[in-house]
Amino acid sequence: MLTRGEGVTLHHAMIARLTQAIADLNEAGHRTIVVSSGAVGAGLMTFGLEERPTDTGMLQACAAAGQARLMHIYESHFSHFDLKVAQLLLTHDDLTDEKRRANVRTTVDQLLQFPGVIPIVNENDSVAVFELKVGDNDLLSADVASLIGADLLILLTSVPGLRRPDAADPNDIIETVEDVESVLHFAGEDKGRLSVGGMRTKLSAVQKAVDAGILTVIASGHDPEQLGELVAGAGKGTRFLPRP
Repeated sequence: MLTRGEGVTLHHAMIARLTQAIADLNEAGHRTIVVSSGAVGAGLMTFGLEERPTDTGMLQACAAAGQARLMHIYESHFSHFDLKVAQLLLTHDDLTDEKRRANVRTTVDQLLQFPGVIPIVNENDSVAVFELKVGDNDLLSADVASLIGADLLILLTSVPGLRRPDAADPNDIIETVEDVESVLHFAGEDKGRLSVGGMRTKLSAVQKAVDAGILTVIASGHDPEQLGELVAGAGKGTRFLPRP
């Protein structure tokens, strides 16, 4: 959703809408951490590519070039609201090794003390070979939410929520789920040409988050303006209730 057309350019209008919604949350007193995709897609034009490469080395090169471009764009958009950004590039080891995990927590805790700074997290795709192959920013967001003890995790996707497999209307979604395992078989793979993962990945992330006691919502990334409503308990999406 952060790329457009054939995926070789970033969707600036969508990023502008997303940053506006996040700035509104910030103004309302909420502390928000953004786990963003788009680095590989942002780096394609650097090398004149029209689709996501399959070679790991080229993927890493695209991520390296795109990460800088993506952050520059976020910085530019957030500056309209007098907000600054801070980037955290993480790998699986950063969240599983006890010492490195503690370091990440310390950094995030410090950043959250400054309302004028929006932390933006991404996998360090330029060096994390395994993450590039399975690519799960959704799982990364669940790990980060668990690490900091977040109140709410919102996963934005290309659909308005978790759909029933037999639903005729694509907007017919399940509003509330109490047991993630009971709906795992509802997941299809809605991933696009420039994305990795899909609803199955998101449900795995949901499972992690609710097990950590975090209310989690899957909602449409095409309607970022409803972020405030989702935080307030309204809006359109599927809510997954946390375990006690």
